[in-house]
Amino acid sequence: MIPPLPISFPRRRQEFPEGDAPGGRLKRWIVLAGAASLVAWGLLQRVSPPTGIAWSDPMEKAAEDMAHGIQLAARHCREVGISIDGTLDPNGTCLIGPDYTPLFTTLGQVEAKRTSLNPDIAGLLVHLLEKAGVAAGDTVAIGASGSFPGLLLATLSAVKALGAHPVTILSLGASSYGATRPEMHVLDFYDLLQNAGLATEPPAAVSLGGEEDVGLDFSAGEREELRMAVARAGVPLLEERELRANVARRMRIYGDPEAFVNVGGAWANLGTSPEILELPPGLLPSTRPFGGFDLPPPQERGVLFGMVERGVPVIHLLHVRGLALRYGVHWDPVPLPEPGSTLLREGEPELDGLFWLLTVAYLATLALLGVTARRRSHPAGRL
Repeated sequence: MIPPLPISFPRRRQEFPEGDAPGGRLKRWIVLAGAASLVAWGLLQRVSPPTGIAWSDPMEKAAEDMAHGIQLAARHCREVGISIDGTLDPNGTCLIGPDYTPLFTTLGQVEAKRTSLNPDIAGLLVHLLEKAGVAAGDTVAIGASGSFPGLLLATLSAVKALGAHPVTILSLGASSYGATRPEMHVLDFYDLLQNAGLATEPPAAVSLGGEEDVGLDFSAGEREELRMAVARAGVPLLEERELRANVARRMRIYGDPEAFVNVGGAWANLGTSPEILELPPGLLPSTRPFGGFDLPPPQERGVLFGMVERGVPVIHLLHVRGLALRYGVHWDPVPLPEPGSTLLREGEPELDGLFWLLTVAYLATLALLGVTARRRSHPAGRL
């Protein structure tokens, strides 16, 4: 007898309502999450303030003048036989000096010095000066050490492009890689710019800079050489060692400016308070306290805080990396950008309560969709 063949019955496939298969449900929730993301993105774009800075004609003119000033310095160095170190100064500007010289005051970062030579910083300063309220015919007070000749050039170019008048006080000391060459210190550079029409006014005064603003960290011979250079230029020399007297004299020279621009870290401009290290780069906030502190005691205030006390808008140019991050300036560019090519921005957007409310609502929506999708994928009792 032939044994019966085993009969097997196919297992019944689990049936799902149309569109309710696991793959279909997953696709549906992905589509919903994507739609929620698009809606949230559109809403957040509407409530987030724009950060781009549009280039204006004065901004472009200032950047072009700064590029011209850099070329002028390089040509002057070639003509008088000042050597350019291609390793330190790959763009061949001659505005990157040696690290240690008789004019050295403090340590500096060579990448920051190279970044400060971007011509588009002059365009940025036009924007910041306009935000500070500067217009044609106004006075802009400038206090500059020799540490950042590029930022001095940028400021002068911006003031000129706006048709304003610079009142500039120079300090001849310089941090490493700035205008540290005794044969081309910052007063020499300023004179070069003035002869070319890039600086519209002579310096209002000059100090030796360095320790206590009178060059105590320089040799006696170097101090005498600098005094003779100032005398030849026919510029008043400031030699007040007491901070409050020094600041008071500078404030009298500046008069009643529409804005003050600090370039570098001159003792008389910054003062002696450690609070100065907390100030953000660029245009300082118009309200106090800045960064959670009030003005330092009067005996510790430099010109910068003196201007703040008067209510004069201040543009602080010292921390170049922070300046680059805040306004979108390229860090250590080689070669230097073409004037007007940088996509400048106005720092990070100020996010208000509506922005954060929408952000929380968006994240909550994604979480709800995820939980719902998980529950429907594993319903209770389904095998």
